[in-house]
Amino acid sequence: MITGKIIGGLFGILIGGPFTALIGVFIGHQFDKGLGGFLNPVSAAEQLRIRDSFFHTLFGLLGHLAKSDGQVSKVEIAQAEALMGSMGLTPSNRAEAIGLFKAGASAGFSIDPVMQSFMQVCGRHNNLKRQLLNYLISLAMADGDLHSAEQAVLRKVARHLGFSEALFDKFIEMIMAQSEFKNTGSSSGSGSSYGSRGPASASHLEAAYKALGVNASKSDAEIKKAYRKLISQNHPDKLIGQGMPEDMVKLATERTQEIQTAYELIVARRK
Repeated sequence: MITGKIIGGLFGILIGGPFTALIGVFIGHQFDKGLGGFLNPVSAAEQLRIRDSFFHTLFGLLGHLAKSDGQVSKVEIAQAEALMGSMGLTPSNRAEAIGLFKAGASAGFSIDPVMQSFMQVCGRHNNLKRQLLNYLISLAMADGDLHSAEQAVLRKVARHLGFSEALFDKFIEMIMAQSEFKNTGSSSGSGSSYGSRGPASASHLEAAYKALGVNASKSDAEIKKAYRKLISQNHPDKLIGQGMPEDMVKLATERTQEIQTAYELIVARRK
């Protein structure tokens, strides 16, 4: 789309000449990008392709990840079965998921072609890429430890997704910290808020900051901004709109609750 660029450039020339024309073209470009996204949302056909790609990639990689440290543990199997159960899969889809998991755990499985296919379909949706890594890290940590072989697999997946080493390390730290707030409740849910529980321990407060990807030196406004960004990235409606299967947003919903609880702890402590 070039309508915005043309209008912006002409308007810039009328106001002040070549320099302001360049500014007008730039502003028009941003308008075109926004209008293009509005006029061309993810189509139903593309959503179907994305859902299929996410499903196949996830369960194949889950099997490969579970096998990476030498054997598939009972905890990892239980985690995969719990995921299938929470998704409410039909018998045929469940059988397909199990087949993908077993294929991923086989000796002939290769990450490269799987990730290349995923990126061709889902590569422009950053939230979906984060959620894929989120699921994988959660399974890897299901037994309470992140083995070096598992971490090597995750790093390779992260590189395919376009995440730097530093960003991957940050992602691991945040997810590990967020998991400390699992099922702890929040003021907006059925549980009680941290504000009514008394002061939190120093280690728990430190975990809350890590869960949001910030440190204690940040201002209230900066922390709130980080919190809102994370909530947006994990918002179920946004993920579904980008093509993530509706039955696979459960982990994102749980992650949102953990982030909210961590944020409430920080706010309560700062008061």
